[in-house]
Amino acid sequence: MTKFFLATASALALAAASSPAAAQHTMPGMPGMTMPMPAKPAVKKKPATKRPAAAKAPAKKAPVKKATTAKAPAKAATPVPPAPEPMAPDMVMPPAAPAEPMAPGMVMPPEPPADHSGHAAASPPMAGMEGMAGMDHGGHAMRAAFGPYPVTREASGTAWQPDASEHEGVMTMAGDWMLMGHARLNLVYDSQSGPRGDHKAFVSGMLMGMAQRPFANGDTLEFKAMLSPDPLMGKAGYPLLLASGETANGTDRLIDRQHPHDLFMELSASYSKKLGEKASAFVYAGLPGEPAFGPPAFMHRQSILDSPEAPITHHWLDSTHITFGVVTAGLVLDRVKVEASRFNGREPDQYRYNFETGPLDSTSARISWNPTDRLSLQGSWAHLTDPEQLEPGVDQKRWSASGIYTVPMTRGWWSTTLAWGRKTVGAHRDDGFALESAVKWTDWTLFGRAEQVENRELVASVAEDAPAYRVAKASLGLIRDFKVAEHVKVGLGGLYAVNFVPRALKDDYGSRNPHGAMGFVRLAVQ
Repeated sequence: MTKFFLATASALALAAASSPAAAQHTMPGMPGMTMPMPAKPAVKKKPATKRPAAAKAPAKKAPVKKATTAKAPAKAATPVPPAPEPMAPDMVMPPAAPAEPMAPGMVMPPEPPADHSGHAAASPPMAGMEGMAGMDHGGHAMRAAFGPYPVTREASGTAWQPDASEHEGVMTMAGDWMLMGHARLNLVYDSQSGPRGDHKAFVSGMLMGMAQRPFANGDTLEFKAMLSPDPLMGKAGYPLLLASGETANGTDRLIDRQHPHDLFMELSASYSKKLGEKASAFVYAGLPGEPAFGPPAFMHRQSILDSPEAPITHHWLDSTHITFGVVTAGLVLDRVKVEASRFNGREPDQYRYNFETGPLDSTSARISWNPTDRLSLQGSWAHLTDPEQLEPGVDQKRWSASGIYTVPMTRGWWSTTLAWGRKTVGAHRDDGFALESAVKWTDWTLFGRAEQVENRELVASVAEDAPAYRVAKASLGLIRDFKVAEHVKVGLGGLYAVNFVPRALKDDYGSRNPHGAMGFVRLAVQ
């Protein structure tokens, strides 16, 4: 009886597997696992198992029993012979022919679709690589705006930094466009000592957005916008000993105070044309924007961007980073970039919410070289036509050279900048030097800066024969970041600064070494 049920079950299984209905329910992509059988023979399998009744009749005759037994299998086997032929190939792995239907389900992992830009899909990112520099959490790679090199090489404007630099920003895709944004906002309490010092609470920082459209031929279109909350601190800016520069009201020079930046720090567009695997040409335009001069602007330099304090070398190195009208053209050849700009040389006025226009009357040129992934060098020159609102008709020439060295570490990085700038007005040549360095270790960042300038603007007189005072400053700060969301951190920090003035200015500052300090809370979206 057991053999009967086993035989019946086997026959039913074979019949079900070979029927057309069963064939329609086989799993897609698994053709090698079906066992096709002819439909009619499979149906006749069931009566074939009931043949023993017919076989018993001749069983009484011994001679006939053998003959009948031999004939019975022959009759039952009539529909069976076709079965071994289709079963044999199905019991082994399918040949190359069925590979096409198997591919979608058998590839591990499945091949991702083409990206939103319409490019031929590049190799998918390795697991765990999402969120790294130049890549969003969907695995979409971000291009450099000006050439075929790592996006981490780009800093403010068209300036370069080391390839090993940290790249901040939250990225996502919107159709064919890669969108990126980040923010750093500081709430600062500032205290500067002595007769020229002051105390003030203020907000500073920046909000930046970028939209990039890469093309299949390697070209790249990019738009950038950068806003600043600085105008909220008022026209007079914040107290900062030894700082000088723009005017607060159109008539008085700001001395021992740092001017606020305009609300619009950058509104720019750029297009780069790929010329080869390691070569490109590009054009960049901004209102405002940053011409090709100096190192990256101080709030973008990794060596000091954690400090809420502006450098006193600002007007020697990078004060042109907010220029209302600039067009730059450049050529990239692997690790070398040459570029030139025409721009409006007049510094922004005291109205911080407006747009200013003027002729592109000034010129700059810069050559940049990244000999290794960790080092970035630049040398630049600029001629500024009528830059100072309070000194109409007086032109300036500026020179700059700098090197940035950045080392990534297991749980952080170390970055250092050494920069020199020269400002020439008439027969006067005044130099400025800055050395900055920062070390990030997990959630802690230690930063410091030492700088020296020859400054003719620390007294109210703007006479042509005003003396140049050699002054210096050293500051050291620390910040601790706390992660409050996936892309949001809140930092608590502070810094202390010591200033060095010559004997001739001792009475003005109350001592040869007036000091300053800042405590701050920072919100970072990155």
